[in-house]
Amino acid sequence: MKESTSKEKLLKKIRKALLEKRDNPYPNLEDLPLYPPVDEVPEVVFAEQFINVSGQFVFCEDEIQLIENILLLADEKKWRKIYCWEKPLQDLLRKYEYPFYESDKDFELAEVGFTLCEALIARNGSILVSNAGAAGRRLSIYPHFHVVIAYTSQLVMDLKDGFKLLKDKYGNNLPTMISTITGASRTADIEKTLVIGAHGPKELFIFLLDDSYQ
Repeated sequence: MKESTSKEKLLKKIRKALLEKRDNPYPNLEDLPLYPPVDEVPEVVFAEQFINVSGQFVFCEDEIQLIENILLLADEKKWRKIYCWEKPLQDLLRKYEYPFYESDKDFELAEVGFTLCEALIARNGSILVSNAGAAGRRLSIYPHFHVVIAYTSQLVMDLKDGFKLLKDKYGNNLPTMISTITGASRTADIEKTLVIGAHGPKELFIFLLDDSYQ
């Protein structure tokens, strides 16, 4: 008799296994945590992970400290063309008379995009975003610099917790675009050379504002 090939032997084992009914050896697998417990608070976990992916993190205790830090950064980077389209963020900047472009006029000259976000994912230092706000898709992608204003109440440990925030906020009418941003845009497609800012902003900033006092 002709000796079976390796493929035939493998298929024979699979057929045998399918015929032999066994109890699930891991009945509670889906209920087990995917990650080990974390001792640090989410703010610290997020900051560490975000910095590890070349993000720049600034914690602000209140709105005044937020504006002061933004002013210092804008002066350091010589920013002039700052665009902000989301009304809650516009109201915050207007409150402290911070200048910005509120429309897309001369958008091809944009240096910085100021946006909000849906959530911050501490586990991997990612920013959960959608196209539900006025910033849409463009403001977080086109300018060379992306500045995200986030709040401590938006900080969650895992992606599943971020999706729960989305569900609570939008119900069944979820945004058509939901994505995560993990660090500045980068690629190594060309000759395996890492290029920062290839498909989007070359620098990403998070200003985390403590809203626990509100």
